[in-house]
Amino acid sequence: MTLCPIALAVGCPKCPAFKICPATTILGDQKKDAAPKSEKDGKKG
Repeated sequence: MTLCPIALAVGCPKCPAFKICPATTILGDQKKDAAPKSEKDGKKG
C-alpha cells in the first residue's frame, strides 16, 4: 500500500528525494525486488 503523497501523485522515481529515501519500499511504490543492485551478476573480480 502506497502511503507517501509524492508516490501517490507522480511515483517514487520522479520524487526529488528518491535516491536518498529509505522508505521507498515501505511507504512508496517500489517493490523490494526492484531495488537496484550495486554489483552486476556474473562479474568476476
